[in-house]
Amino acid sequence: MENFIVSARKYRPDSFKQVIGQHAITSTLQNAIKNNHLAQAFLFTGPRGVGKTTCARILAKTINCENITDSTEACNQCESCTSFNDSASFNIHELDAASNNSVDDIRNLVERVRIPPQVGKYKVYIIDEVHMLSAAAFNAFLKTLEEPPPYAKFILATTEKHKIIPTILSRCQIFDFRRILVDDITDYLSYVAENENVEAEEEALHTIAQKADGALRDALSTFDQIVSFSGSKLTYKNVIENLNILDYEYYFRVTGALLNADLSNLLLIFNEIIENGFDGQHFMTGLGDHLRNLLLIKDPGTVQLMHASPSLKEKYTTQAAQCGVNWLLAALEICNKYDLSYKTSNNKRLHVEICLMQLTLTGQTAAPVQAVQKQAAVVRPGRETQTLPAQNTPQAVQKPMREDKPAYEKQQKPKLEEVKKGTEKPAHQAEKKAVVEGNGRKIKNISIKDSLNALKKNKPQEEEAAEQILTTPFDQEKLEACWKLFTASYQEKSPSFASAIAKYKPVLKDDFVIAYKVDNKIIAEDLLNVSALLQFLKKELRNNQLTLTPTFPEKNEKKTAYTDREKFEQMAKKYPDIVKLKEQLNLELGF
Repeated sequence: MENFIVSARKYRPDSFKQVIGQHAITSTLQNAIKNNHLAQAFLFTGPRGVGKTTCARILAKTINCENITDSTEACNQCESCTSFNDSASFNIHELDAASNNSVDDIRNLVERVRIPPQVGKYKVYIIDEVHMLSAAAFNAFLKTLEEPPPYAKFILATTEKHKIIPTILSRCQIFDFRRILVDDITDYLSYVAENENVEAEEEALHTIAQKADGALRDALSTFDQIVSFSGSKLTYKNVIENLNILDYEYYFRVTGALLNADLSNLLLIFNEIIENGFDGQHFMTGLGDHLRNLLLIKDPGTVQLMHASPSLKEKYTTQAAQCGVNWLLAALEICNKYDLSYKTSNNKRLHVEICLMQLTLTGQTAAPVQAVQKQAAVVRPGRETQTLPAQNTPQAVQKPMREDKPAYEKQQKPKLEEVKKGTEKPAHQAEKKAVVEGNGRKIKNISIKDSLNALKKNKPQEEEAAEQILTTPFDQEKLEACWKLFTASYQEKSPSFASAIAKYKPVLKDDFVIAYKVDNKIIAEDLLNVSALLQFLKKELRNNQLTLTPTFPEKNEKKTAYTDREKFEQMAKKYPDIVKLKEQLNLELGF
């Protein structure tokens, strides 16, 4: 029986043109070879499985090739190339710094550098995982790395550049390898599957590429694993079963149930996911990715940010047309909040179910809005329409451009009282310019200029609807009675504020100005409580022209002791021994 060779080794590139996803680096190295501008030391850094060691070997073989081709590739026929391909080259040395990281190992390497090559131009030393070298080994390597013999070249490779000391970095040409794109990995897996006579679905290869997270070696290892499981036919179902990936169809079903506010069906789908052995946080993370993809595909400029096959993108486009941007943003925020707090929850399943309930409430208004849209289209077909924004809905309500407004639109017009309270936006703030989306539907963008013009037009109407002026007269006695009533009723809500203003009596002055005394500016600048006091007095005295003016006691003025602490402090001034008594009895005072 033949020995099996894993795909990561069998399909390892042996020339620059075969390297996947690192065109900028391979082109730079080829130009350096062509123009004879080779550096003395190179540092290849980047994530795992992206071709660092492979490029180091190709570079070492190419610079020692006796017959370099016109495309700056090794010929694979000369003595140097054949010996390298047979792993018998005396000019190319590989050192694993993970297991040879001592200062003695580096000293032995430095001793070998002094011996010139017997065949070929250069002696090349490839040091893999160079960040594992000890500090002493790095220091022993510095001088040789800075001034090596003209025939010596060093290629260092690492996944953790930040662990290498700066003096080593400054002596190397640094090449940063990037993660390989999902589409590039998918194309290469398709090439490997064709060579191995494996019938593979595009969706299956795309899922493997996504799982690899930019590492081609990981993708090839996963490919071998699934081929061993499924045989000569590689399907999407086999991939998700073998890699423990939740089928994206679940997320389409979950999103559909959310849009229809179908909580019972939603909980049943989640129960099915749990019974299939998937973790709740796994589901939460996947749902967040699904909602993100729906948001990305709504804008042609961000479609490139999502990694999905063409057939899957069509499904996303169809469902994204049913979702509004505001709803997607709100749903993403909820998912992120519950994902962060998942680990601290005692009942994990209930935690996820509460999240789904909140998402359902967020999308509850979608169904009635869609019904209104259908009704408007049936009643007035063929008319030009514009959208009216609806609160907390993923889709906008359409209304005909006529003066006679339908009943449902009149119900959505905000009242003046609600506008003042801030619960509804005034109509002039909802003015928008019509813009056509990719699905042909018209929406409106908010225009600041139009809103300002509308404010100027509506200002006289708002002034007419201002509250009626009340100037009911009252005397000092009535003011003090209302003052005491407020301090008594406000004691539960803010005892410190109520106690502070109860120390002194208010004074009624001309033009309904009320002067009240407080001990410090902090109380006078407590806008929330001062506003509550003013509103209370206006209501009780039936006079909305009142003005509150704070004053502060003079330095020599005796302050009234109101709280327990203030009374204790006054007693302590007269009887100092009472402080010692308090400490001996370990007593505590209220405020």
